Amino acid sequence: MEAPDEIRERLKPVLYALKPTGVRTNRSMTDASPTALSPSQLNRQVRGLLESHFDWVWVEGEVSNLARPTSGHWYFSLKDEQAQVRCAMFRNRNQRLRFRPENGDLVRLRARVSLYEGRGEFQLVGEFMEPAGTGALQARFEALRDKLRDEGLFDTERKQALPLRCEHLAVITSPTGAALQDILQVLRRRNPALRVTVLPRSVQGDTAPAGLVDAVIQANRLHEEGRMQFDAIVLARGGGSLEDLWAFNDETLARTIAASALPVIVGVGHEVDFTIADFAADVRAPTPSAAAELLSDDVRERMQRLDHLAAQLQRAVKGRFERDRLILNRLATSLRHPGQRLRERCQTVDRIESELRRAMMTQLQQRRYRLDRQAAALSAASPSHRLEQLRTVIETRQQRLHRAAQLQLDRRRQRLATTTALLDGLNPLAILGRGYAILTDAEGSIIRQTQQAVPGTTVQARLADGSLDLEVKSLAKAN
Repeated sequence: MEAPDEIRERLKPVLYALKPTGVRTNRSMTDASPTALSPSQLNRQVRGLLESHFDWVWVEGEVSNLARPTSGHWYFSLKDEQAQVRCAMFRNRNQRLRFRPENGDLVRLRARVSLYEGRGEFQLVGEFMEPAGTGALQARFEALRDKLRDEGLFDTERKQALPLRCEHLAVITSPTGAALQDILQVLRRRNPALRVTVLPRSVQGDTAPAGLVDAVIQANRLHEEGRMQFDAIVLARGGGSLEDLWAFNDETLARTIAASALPVIVGVGHEVDFTIADFAADVRAPTPSAAAELLSDDVRERMQRLDHLAAQLQRAVKGRFERDRLILNRLATSLRHPGQRLRERCQTVDRIESELRRAMMTQLQQRRYRLDRQAAALSAASPSHRLEQLRTVIETRQQRLHRAAQLQLDRRRQRLATTTALLDGLNPLAILGRGYAILTDAEGSIIRQTQQAVPGTTVQARLADGSLDLEVKSLAKAN
């Protein structure tokens, strides 16, 4: 497992290898200028060096800046407390995962070190991802490891050496797993005469630890009884997550391995995978294939031969590399795998899509803000407010006018009543109501004196409720 800052340290010799094609470091400014590289050529060379220098790496970190565009590819960063590294995981890889990571998740990523040429960004191209972290299983693993280590179960002094030559191996693994096929393939290639007896057991699940313990005990019993003359026991399975390998973190299994009279070699998972069984075993192999390698030949003689061949190969490769590097660079510029270009174009399309979405959202927010301001201004200038004010003024003035008219009407009514009463007091007709009468002659003239009435003539007496026709009989003057 490599952290982002460790990868940066490993990049130093790779970047240093670029100097022969770039500007010389000890050259004066007055010398002729060297051939300049275009950014695309430089990025292509850096990418080639990165991908050729690194094998697959495992990186553990916290997921951040996770983006899932419509293309189905994933773009994110893995970070720790000191650094972060950009990562891409294309759709054909992330569709195989059994979980969907989220920002803040702690994950382990198996990736290829590369460079996104379009922007000159160092990145990891992911192939596989699994959850990581110090969860309950990890805590149980560490607690059991510390307990057994403190008891001395993992001490080097109690471990047995592997036999110099093996003729019969007991292999404990799943009969249908890839680990068994890897072991058999290695043995057929290296030592076809080596005899193998498979004790099939389940290597995953709740019942797996008990089955593995029984298989180790069975192999020792068969050897002690003389029915099988085993030289060593191989306990193996393929890679997987911490949960997948949990059967090999069983305390009983670890104690059974430590108590085995036969040497036990454990090859579980990949190089980065460690289990309690690995610590308890006499020898830990990084993979099932490596376990078969260790048991199928004289390890010391083979290692010496390999060291000698490796030195020769290193010298030959170094000399050939210097001669062929420029040729390879020229070929790399003219010949590129279409899949790489397609992935780069996909990244470019995803980046442009993200930028376009951000630009559209920014413009939409600006338009919405401008619309809100105009709506507020329009609302402030709307005639409805003025009409409401005028309506209020009109209603107030109508009320005031109504009160003033009512007051004026009351005053006029009072004056009319007063005038009417005064007129009634002056109206001669009003006197009639008190028993008086008005006399008029035939021409309608009012008779005010007795001499205006001639005896024998007819006069009219007007009363309050009508009139009377009277005949004058005689005249008499007042005393």
